[in-house]
Amino acid sequence: MHFIFAESWSSQVFGGFNGVIAFIWWILVIVGGWKMFVKADKPGWGIIIPFYNTYLLCKIAGRPGWWLILFFIPIVNIIIWIVVAFGIAENFGHGAGYGILVWLFAPIMFLVLGFGGDTYKNVRA
Repeated sequence: MHFIFAESWSSQVFGGFNGVIAFIWWILVIVGGWKMFVKADKPGWGIIIPFYNTYLLCKIAGRPGWWLILFFIPIVNIIIWIVVAFGIAENFGHGAGYGILVWLFAPIMFLVLGFGGDTYKNVRA
């Protein structure tokens, strides 16, 4: 019995390309998140630890740490991430428009917050 696997050249080429893009995206999250965490007086290495990074994002947003549990509930997690993104923007001195950008483009906005001139002030504390 012989099996023939038909793969086009494009799936091989673009499959590797997607991996490279995903790796670059991952690096942006780590570098930007690390700098942002340090600015917020949190351990920068926390960005690379699963679940702990979400806990720290909740703390940076001025929300309780138990909100981490809410990220495991479908649909609710989207709403909670929006609230956390708005809280992060607020604590870095920005408004709702910036919060939408944090929600939609987190890795890029982590870079902007981390390397920009923004200062962290926890207005919810």
